[in-house]
Amino acid sequence: MQLSCLQENLSRGLSVVQRAVATRTTLPITQNVLISTDNSRLKLSATNLEIAITTWIGAKVEDEGSITIPARLLTEFVNSLPPERIDISLVPQPLGLELSCARFEAHINGQDADDFPPIPTVESGVIGKVSSEVLKDAITHVAFAAATEDSRPVLTGVQVELSGDDFTFAAADGFRLAVYKGKLAEPVSEDVSFLVPARALQEVNRLIGSQDEPIEFTVTPSKSQALFRLDNVEVLSQLVQGTFPNYSQLIPEKYDTRAVVDLEAFLRATRTASIFARDGSGIVRVNVLAGENGSSGKLKISSRAEELGDNKSEIDATVEGQESKIAFNSKYLGEVLDVLGKGEVAVETTTPSSPGVIRPLNNEGYVHVVMPMFVQW
Repeated sequence: MQLSCLQENLSRGLSVVQRAVATRTTLPITQNVLISTDNSRLKLSATNLEIAITTWIGAKVEDEGSITIPARLLTEFVNSLPPERIDISLVPQPLGLELSCARFEAHINGQDADDFPPIPTVESGVIGKVSSEVLKDAITHVAFAAATEDSRPVLTGVQVELSGDDFTFAAADGFRLAVYKGKLAEPVSEDVSFLVPARALQEVNRLIGSQDEPIEFTVTPSKSQALFRLDNVEVLSQLVQGTFPNYSQLIPEKYDTRAVVDLEAFLRATRTASIFARDGSGIVRVNVLAGENGSSGKLKISSRAEELGDNKSEIDATVEGQESKIAFNSKYLGEVLDVLGKGEVAVETTTPSSPGVIRPLNNEGYVHVVMPMFVQW
């Protein structure tokens, strides 16, 4: 293998695949990056056996070949080089790569490419296409609500449902539920549902960047893998096996109290309350008060830490229904308000022991349910 490419292109390519490089593993070669030539381009691949990321960069290829090299060492070396042309050649003894750029040279030992875990190819299955902007929005609104611990593996995934030209993303961790409904760029050939690891979707979200073209994804007939195709990047993920809870049953059908508030004001009050909530079990109390004699209602947000102090804040609200009280975990409330952007948000409640529902008024397809915390009022 002999080729040359620009330092900034190689650096960018390595940064794309590095998130799929294994950190703690029983298979040391997964800490490497697979370097190969492919149709006069340089192909970089990395996998931790759960997710694989492949990217292609422009290069002048003189001899074809492939090798696998320690990812961290290669990335740090390339990032330290000046923005010049890098000449790369494969050396058989000891097996490795010779790199030279300006007045810098290095030999990095590697392993045979045949020892690298094969990255499966996905050539058939249900294919969906979705606008990059819509997909980014959906992942941002849902993936953070998935569980991060493996005690219940199905909750670490995002349930994806495709039907006609509609899609639904849903994630839950036992304390909250996020559901996002949107439109595909074109209808799918058959209805399908599957569970994608939330981490894989977050990697796709990171890689979308400013891409304008729709993103294509393919789900294998066995529902074991999903492949996302972006500009010069492919993300292959193993799917989570298991049955996701029937989330539609968790969304309250009615409410006794509904308060519509300014999102930025609500988020600011929540962040302020969370300062005290840190030392008070993370509890933020929300009290909805209806207006009297035609005046607008208000939302009172408070928190307290027994030995340190307490705080209260008020924001204006358009209230429908009776007075209500509910307590939330400050982390869960802050995280959902954080992803909603700007505008107005509706808070719907029934009793202090029933889930609270948060709906942004500028996005009818999104609903977020948060379990209450039990407190003494």
